Amino acid sequence: MSNLSTAVETTAAAAEDLTDGLAEALGQRGWTVATAESLTAGTIGTVLAAAPQATAWFRGTIACYSPEVKFGLLGVPRGPVVTEECAAILARETARLLDADLVVSCTGVGGPDPDEGEPAGTVWFAVASPGGEHTEKQVFAGSPPEVLVATTKHAVELLRRAVTGAL
Repeated sequence: MSNLSTAVETTAAAAEDLTDGLAEALGQRGWTVATAESLTAGTIGTVLAAAPQATAWFRGTIACYSPEVKFGLLGVPRGPVVTEECAAILARETARLLDADLVVSCTGVGGPDPDEGEPAGTVWFAVASPGGEHTEKQVFAGSPPEVLVATTKHAVELLRRAVTGAL
């Protein structure tokens, strides 16, 4: 149990650092946030839920790790899922399902091996907001845990940039 306690305490501390200023900016706009997570399987949502004042703005997350969840629940066309189209649909549909103003999604290859013709560390992100949609591809170096951390940090940064108008 001590490992779990350490993990939760570490997540809460990291959430406070990663989300610095996010809650205030969301409050100023009156926006709510959700996530759609394949590669990270809910890690981004866990960080957001541990952030200060999260109950005021965090709607939840859809952890869509399995391609079947993407195809069945979220309407992604059958085929490769490490794509810009998949990331955009995940963000758009999660915004609709969770009634959120701002959604970040990610789908990618954590590694250590390539998948769908993409190298390990490849991640597609999408942001859906009242200002429109934004997609981008990143390739992170490192082990699967390092890719997970880099993906989570980048997703939170995308939320910050979207809510402040810098995206």
